[in-house]
Amino acid sequence: MVQMEFLGMDFSCVFGSLSDGKFPEKDCLLPLISKLLGYAIVAASTTVKLPQIMKIMQHKSVRGLSVMAFEMEVVGYTIALAYCLHKGLPFSAYGELAFLLIQAIILVATIYYFSQPVSNSTWIRALLYCGIAPTILAGKIDPLLFEALYACQHAVFFFARVPQIWENLKNKSTGELSFITSFMNSLGSIVRVFTSLQEGAPTSVVMGSVIGILTNGAILTQIIMYQKPQPPKKVRKKAD
Repeated sequence: MVQMEFLGMDFSCVFGSLSDGKFPEKDCLLPLISKLLGYAIVAASTTVKLPQIMKIMQHKSVRGLSVMAFEMEVVGYTIALAYCLHKGLPFSAYGELAFLLIQAIILVATIYYFSQPVSNSTWIRALLYCGIAPTILAGKIDPLLFEALYACQHAVFFFARVPQIWENLKNKSTGELSFITSFMNSLGSIVRVFTSLQEGAPTSVVMGSVIGILTNGAILTQIIMYQKPQPPKKVRKKAD
């Protein structure tokens, strides 16, 4: 059988079965689907937070947004990316984390810009992150501490969403939250559970995606619930 591999995806099994007039078996098809979905998530992740950033810039407002929620999200992405890098997982299993981290940092910077004046405590948090993040991403910490840090990142992501969920409940509004970004976050978490299981990722990685489904789903539900219907446009009557 001719080997047909591309980006770690083996198409020879599928094409071999189809050329024989047979439908590919599950053990042949599922790994390929997992890889394709993994790369699809990575591709989609390059723009997932752009709708949120553009909405803030368009309205020049961060109304209803929890700054702490987005800051903690940056911390969570940093820990998750560093862990996957140093566990040697295939890029298709975690690649979106790199793009999400970059966009999350830009998003936080945008929130800071439209939240003037920025408090001293906010600047201190930002400087602490800039000082510690490179060390974590380089993996230059004790392995046991690294495992403990990754175990904590699930709590980080969970509590990153809680302030925003509470803010929405309190205001009965989701302010400038983007429906598109929240929808893509929820969909990505659902797909990532499947791909993580297929890639043989650690249970802790799978649990992170499950938490993402629950928390992102809660925010998406709130956006739908609190969305105000647009008033119908008045049609001018023509003069007789």
